[in-house]
Amino acid sequence: MRDLAGRPDLCAINTATLGHSAPIGAVIEAVARQGFGGIAPWRRDLEGQDVAAVARQIRDAGLAVTGYCRSSAFPAATPEAARAAVEENCCALRDAATLGARCFVLVAGGLPPGSRDLAAARRQLRDGVGALLEEARQLGVTLALEPLHPVYAADRSCLCTLGEALDLCDALDPEARGGLGVAADVYHLWWDAALPRELQRAAQRRRIAAFHVCDWLVPTRDVLLDRGMMGDGVIDIPAIRAAVEAAGYGGLVEVEIFSAQDWWRRPMEETLAVCAERLGSVC
Repeated sequence: MRDLAGRPDLCAINTATLGHSAPIGAVIEAVARQGFGGIAPWRRDLEGQDVAAVARQIRDAGLAVTGYCRSSAFPAATPEAARAAVEENCCALRDAATLGARCFVLVAGGLPPGSRDLAAARRQLRDGVGALLEEARQLGVTLALEPLHPVYAADRSCLCTLGEALDLCDALDPEARGGLGVAADVYHLWWDAALPRELQRAAQRRRIAAFHVCDWLVPTRDVLLDRGMMGDGVIDIPAIRAAVEAAGYGGLVEVEIFSAQDWWRRPMEETLAVCAERLGSVC
């Protein structure tokens, strides 16, 4: 396992960690100043921006783009809405390519309003991802399925385990031609007894496209917006990272923290400095 001590260049910052409170240009400069190797912007950070100009600033700052976050939900109440979601995601995928992103992070989406049909939502996810796959291959951007903790199954993601994500990869890309993989986030996966086995399975086809770290606080005040800084919670991050790297992942370790009551209230430079220190001492 790589030693991250004093090596923020082996790590990246997801812009959600900084609460989307500053213009993307300022965030890029701050992340580069702290010595990080990469950045993962959200689509909301680029609204109204010239994506090509943002890409140039990122390159000029010496940063890689570990991922572009995130897809629109695939399950929809009508066929027309489902097609619109696919088209919206196609546009975002092209922006990911312009940015030079390693992957476009796909968050499945939960049940459409008024629905109780989880199986149908999962079919819509499969169809939507399948519709994007060939263009992703042509653009050279991996579609990274990110399973979320089951607490989000109804409203955010009908894809809840790494096993389910890998099953979908195998169904849509049985010959491992590329363009499809997974984003492994410790916040969503740490609880799963099958995780070691599924990481070994991911290794067989080099499916891991992104690796995200934060921590699970006890107590958690809000399951969406109260993620912890690494080392402040109960996740054995080094053990998971060791397994992820043993599974063939050699990319940057990406910090993604949603923290409305804590880290989002702090100065951006303070949060970045603590991230750098914790990555080296805890992760």
